[in-house]
Amino acid sequence: MSKMNFAEISSQLLQGITTGHFPVGALLPTELEMCEQFGASRYTIRAVLQDLQEKGLVSRRKNVGTRVEASQPKTVFRPTLASVEDLMQFGGQHRRVVQSVETVNAPDDVAAVLDGGARGEVLRISSVRLDAARGQGQNESPIAWTDVYIDADYADLGQIVRDTPDVLVSSLIESRYGRQIAEIEQDIRASTLRDARIAEALGLETGAAVLKVVRRYIDADGKTFELSVTIHPAETVSVTTRMRRNTR
Repeated sequence: MSKMNFAEISSQLLQGITTGHFPVGALLPTELEMCEQFGASRYTIRAVLQDLQEKGLVSRRKNVGTRVEASQPKTVFRPTLASVEDLMQFGGQHRRVVQSVETVNAPDDVAAVLDGGARGEVLRISSVRLDAARGQGQNESPIAWTDVYIDADYADLGQIVRDTPDVLVSSLIESRYGRQIAEIEQDIRASTLRDARIAEALGLETGAAVLKVVRRYIDADGKTFELSVTIHPAETVSVTTRMRRNTR
């Protein structure tokens, strides 16, 4: 067979693990076997295995081999300066309820950045986060509204998102299509609520003050393959930072 590069080998092994071809507990082929299978150098194979290990998918032990430890990659991001990602994450007491999954014409601000700026249709996944601290169905309070925009070619994710409300859309794209997140760009700003459907879901009036969080999920080629827009009622969010004097 023709030689395969790092990305191709990584994608194939990732797919084999996430689909169960290599189940949890199983050993992957040896480095030598993969060198022959993929027509790649041992250096490339080791780099691929190291990447899978960093994702939490495999463990490697001398005289044992490479064992599959998980069927889904863990998501780890290292901020370049300072990150509010952890502050903006919803805790375990909140649950996501999908409101709609539909193909729509991309809004101008979405079309300008999504996957190279191609204008046309996109898949929009709209959901509400509820405060489930009192227990499901017991006067749960809406915490935020999120619209996730992805390429219309990923339309088959619609039902999967409904069936797995605890899994991030970006994680589903990674596991199903092998398109990995290299970077997340986040923009946070004060805004005014203009969308009546969001206002009704959050129990707000149109024109109310809200906090708008826009996240771009960017792959290794620098292309945005997912864009999310989250609306928080202004009084429900606070961001605290701590700064230290640089003595150098």
